[in-house]
Amino acid sequence: MENLISSDPKIMMGKPVIKNTRITVEMILEKLGAKESFEQILKEHPGLDEEKILAALDFAAKVLNTDTHYSTVA
Repeated sequence: MENLISSDPKIMMGKPVIKNTRITVEMILEKLGAKESFEQILKEHPGLDEEKILAALDFAAKVLNTDTHYSTVA
């Protein structure tokens, strides 16, 4: 799945995107966080498929899987 994500300083200011698109991983995460379903996202972005959405989630999980600890304030 990793080969479905790319980052190029000339595309979307270097943000990770679905390869060969301008659809950012960030945008996919924001839509899912706003309770949009896979079906809604796929309808809005015909260039996507379920595998690409899952690749975005996998990428984000790997980026966050570090030894860095984040404090949260409630």
